[in-house]
Amino acid sequence: MTADLLEHSVPPAQERPEQRLERLLTQHARPLERVAASYARTVAEREDLLQDFALALWLALPGFRGDCSERTFILRIAHNRSVTFLSKRGPKSEAVEEYQESAEASSGANPAIVYERKERGNRLLTATRALPVPHRQVVTLLLEGLSHREIADVLGVTENNVAVRATRARAALRVLLGDVQQKEER
Repeated sequence: MTADLLEHSVPPAQERPEQRLERLLTQHARPLERVAASYARTVAEREDLLQDFALALWLALPGFRGDCSERTFILRIAHNRSVTFLSKRGPKSEAVEEYQESAEASSGANPAIVYERKERGNRLLTATRALPVPHRQVVTLLLEGLSHREIADVLGVTENNVAVRATRARAALRVLLGDVQQKEER
């Protein structure tokens, strides 16, 4: 076996702190990138926010008691750092930069379908960024597949509060996405 395989076969309880951080950041890279994208307007801001997530996770890991899943713990840290990021960034500008994530076409994929999916994702991201922070947090976590209980754990609120925020956020998204479609049809 190679050293790389041995390193990744270490049970989580026996990992060195550096190994654990690397494993968690690798395992949860896509969700962390999506959280960063929902709060940051530019590529540079997203990269800064991802670095903030990694540092905050490194500092918080020794205190992780296992009261929730690692995924919930990591997303709680990411959302807390994101809210801090927004408060430091200052007032939101009226023009929200369109998020340009490259669409990776798999072999044989219809380019028109890939483009349409990318555009729908961009519209959803733009609309999500326009939501108030409490609603944005719930939408982002719902899109990551978390249950209302897990979201309540991440945000430190009740499940009922999560349900209310989710209902209000969905209504706001319908309005925002409807406005986008109406503008495109004109």
